[in-house]
Amino acid sequence: MGKKKVISEEEMDELVLPSGNDVLGIAMKLLGYDRVLVKCQDGYERICRIRGKLKRRFWIRIGDVVLVSPWDFQYETRGDIIWRYTKGQAEHLRKMGFLTIE
Repeated sequence: MGKKKVISEEEMDELVLPSGNDVLGIAMKLLGYDRVLVKCQDGYERICRIRGKLKRRFWIRIGDVVLVSPWDFQYETRGDIIWRYTKGQAEHLRKMGFLTIE
């Protein structure tokens, strides 16, 4: 086993778009450990879990735009955060029409 490469903020140049049942959202409140309350674009507020790989790479703060994958069960209340967008990427998503919530 070797050390895992950690991606810094400057190296996050790829833009991950929502696909399938993924939905964009904004982090509203940090609930502790790896849980975040997210207001999603489809109108639901979900308690989302930060994936382990994502948790080790970068911080999620209030107001960040994130990509949420809702769970198959408890679809309206739970989900996983699978990506966090930088401020520039969030503005690009707004211009492209993917992100409509404030």
